[in-house]
Amino acid sequence: MLPIIPFAHSLIEEIVQPGDQVIDATCGNGNDTLLLSTLVEETGNVYASDIQEQAIHTTQQTIQEHKRNNVSYILDSHANLAEHLPSCTKENIAAIIFNLGYLPKSDKKIITQPASTKKAITQLLPYLKKGGRIVLVIYHGHVGGEIEKDAVLKLAAELDQKQYQVLQYQFINQQNTPPFVVAIERK
Repeated sequence: MLPIIPFAHSLIEEIVQPGDQVIDATCGNGNDTLLLSTLVEETGNVYASDIQEQAIHTTQQTIQEHKRNNVSYILDSHANLAEHLPSCTKENIAAIIFNLGYLPKSDKKIITQPASTKKAITQLLPYLKKGGRIVLVIYHGHVGGEIEKDAVLKLAAELDQKQYQVLQYQFINQQNTPPFVVAIERK
C-alpha cells in the first residue's frame, strides 16, 4: 500500500498529460507545484496559490532551481482562486491539489479554514474537465484541523454521484491522527 503523499501523487500522475492546466491550491514548500510542472511539461500551465508570502517565495525558489517556466503564482486564499483564473480554464483543469493544515516549519496558528476550503472546492469543481480530479491531503492533528476535516468530508459526501465520484484513502491503525486523502473526480 502506498503512503499518503505517494498515493495522492499517483492519483494526479495517472491523469495529467503534457499540455494540461493544473492547480496547486496550497503551494506550501513547492513540492506539489514541482510535480505538476514536470507532468504538464513546458506546454502546460500550473497555477500555484497560497495565502502566505513565505510559501510563494519558497515555491518560486524550488521551481527556479529546477529551471521550470510554466508556473503562475497567486498570493491569495484558495477561496479566491477562481477569481484569478483565466476564463479558458473553465472545464479545462486536469488536476487540483490541496494540502490542508499549516505550512511546515512556519507559524502553526496560520491554518487552512473550513469555510475557505469549502468555498474553494465548490468554486473549483466547475473548472475540472471530465475525468479531472481534486486531490485533498487532509492534515487534521492540529487545533482546528478536526473541524475542517469534518466540513470537507461532509461536502464531499454530498456531491451528486451522477457528476462526481469521491474516494477516501486512509490508514486506520496509525497513531497521532495521520493525514488522509480525499479525491473528487468529475465524471
